[in-house]
Order: sequence, then structure tokens, then C-alpha cells
Amino acid sequence: MPPPRPPEKGSRRRRFKGAPRPGSDRAAAPARHGRDRAERWLYGRHACAAALANPERVWRRLAVLAGEATDAAALAAAARAQRSGQGEGGGEPVQVLDRDALAALLPEGAVHQGWALEVEPLVSPDLDDLVRAAEIAAGRTIVLVLDQVTDPHNVGAVLRSAAAFGAAAVIVTEHAAPPSTGVLAKAASGALDLVPLVRVVNLARALDRLKEAGFWCCGLDASAPEPLAALDLGRRAVLVLGSEGGGLRRLVREHCDYLARLPTRPELPSLNVSNAAAIALYELVRGKDAG
Repeated sequence: MPPPRPPEKGSRRRRFKGAPRPGSDRAAAPARHGRDRAERWLYGRHACAAALANPERVWRRLAVLAGEATDAAALAAAARAQRSGQGEGGGEPVQVLDRDALAALLPEGAVHQGWALEVEPLVSPDLDDLVRAAEIAAGRTIVLVLDQVTDPHNVGAVLRSAAAFGAAAVIVTEHAAPPSTGVLAKAASGALDLVPLVRVVNLARALDRLKEAGFWCCGLDASAPEPLAALDLGRRAVLVLGSEGGGLRRLVREHCDYLARLPTRPELPSLNVSNAAAIALYELVRGKDAG
């Protein structure tokens, strides 16, 4: 394998974890029914707890069922997230509601587990922030790139695997990927507040930028001749995954340094993208972490 590409020197960039928070005018906008509920509320215990522990978050109120009140009060008191203003229900940080009142705050069918947190949306980090962080990282940096993965459950599950295996970020397209709403956050089980979700306009250009910064980019393709385990992607690695139906688009494939496959059987060579991400991450990190 050729030596790693030297990192590109650049001007000072915004911190990877510390982007400016959205303005208070957005948070104070009038309710927009279902769309507004989807954007303003996270739900599920793990998603709410992770958001409250994230200093980059801004939250307004935590609504819970009666049986969760004690734990909710403790989490709210210890929150590292910044509380901004008051929620629509008043000034108390924790509100205890009955099941119908809690469900009315959320999109229809939301599986809330008795927990809902009103938040302002996270600001997406910049790709250059990710590159800058990789330049000073002491160990290995692994990044996931998702091409045309539109299901929020899949993106959330990929984030969860990324958090479990220590990936530095997940990159998606700005327009085709799902928004970071309650569905995605619930599927991520807290990982949305642990792993940066970077949104870019063009994946091919993003891959070129990562390659300039010394990353080796490997696209997963069931028809590739080599298994992922046969490759040495070095200290900076990018795994590129396509949708289960369409796979990688041609231009994205062409911007990968390598194509590799997972050791699946010919009878069923493809996997759900979130399963493929978990297996590929495990393959990269087992016994190969660079210190």
C-alpha cells in the first residue's frame, strides 16, 4: 500500500464539538403541528439522557410519566446541556404528565417509554472540523459515509454502531438524508449526541477532501473481489455504504480508493445497511486499533 497522504494544512476552523448554537428565535417559533413536534422533541429514555448530558445541546423541558419523575429530576439537575427559556408548559424543567398528555406532544405513534425532551436542533459540524480533529487525533480515526440512506431508523442504527465501535463521525448528504428528529434519535439510542452527524452537499467531493487529509476510502460492495479483512486501511479510514436496494452510486464508487465485501454467503450477499456497518466496523477495529 502507498504511504498515507499528508494532511492538508488549512486555516483555523470551528471546533468539531462546539458549533454555534441555533438562535432563540427559531426555538420560540409558533407550533407547526406534526412537523413541529418532530423537530422539537426527542423521546425515549436513552435519547433524552444522552441529550441532557451533551454540552452542545440546548433544551427547554423534560416531560415524563409519573413513574419516571425521580430519575428525570436527577438527570435534569445534573444536565450538562444548557437550558434555554421556558417550555410551553411553564417554567419547571421537569413536567409530569399523564399518558395522553405526553403522547399529544409527540408525533403519532412515537415510542416514548415515558420520556420526552423539548430541544433545539443540533448544528451539523463542518467537514473541515472533522478533518482538523483527525489531524490531531492520537489514535485511529474511522469515519462512516452513507450514500442515499434515507430511512431514519437505519441512520440511527448506524450511529449507534458508530458510537459502540468508536467511529469519529457519520457523513450523510444534506438533502437526501433524513432530518435529525425524534425517530432518528430514538433509533440511535443516545448516539446522536455522541457521534457527530456531518451533512455535506456532495459525497464525491467530501471523499476527495478526506483523501487529501490522509484518509483511505473503502466502499462496501457485495461483488468486490477482496474481503474487507484483507485490506489495511491505515490510521485514517473511511467506510462508504450505500442503500440496501441501490448500493453505491457510480460516482461515489469511483471516488473510493478500494472496494471490498463482507464475508457473506452467495445465497444472500447483501445486508441491511445498519447491519453491514456494524460488521464492517467490527472488522476494522478488532485487534487493529492504532495507538
